[in-house]
Amino acid sequence: MVTDKTLRFQGKNKDLDQLAQQIERQLQTEGYKTQSKKAPLGNIIQAQKAGILRDLISADRAFTILIAGQPNDFTVHIGIGKWVQNLAVTAVEVLLLSVLFLAVDVPEMLWTVHVEDGLAKEITQIVG
Repeated sequence: MVTDKTLRFQGKNKDLDQLAQQIERQLQTEGYKTQSKKAPLGNIIQAQKAGILRDLISADRAFTILIAGQPNDFTVHIGIGKWVQNLAVTAVEVLLLSVLFLAVDVPEMLWTVHVEDGLAKEITQIVG
């Protein structure tokens, strides 16, 4: 099973770099370990819940958020993918064209959808 959520915003006149920074700060406030990169296709943020339990199971899974478009017409893609150890030096083409999404079991899938929906609501609130 694969999960992916796309949010589209029009007429918001948002600075997408600042939006990416706001989203990343919000995730960090909630206890996520994050990394980000501005790339030709948009801003990429990876967020992974930190903690001992997280380190023991599925340590390579993370939420990947891509913000792309123009200030008045942009999309935010949220999905679960593989944590890339050094996003800052990874070519965006490799990141986006590789297999980002991993199959997960049903209980984890339900939790992922729940958390993903929460992230989508928070991002919608940040955008305004």
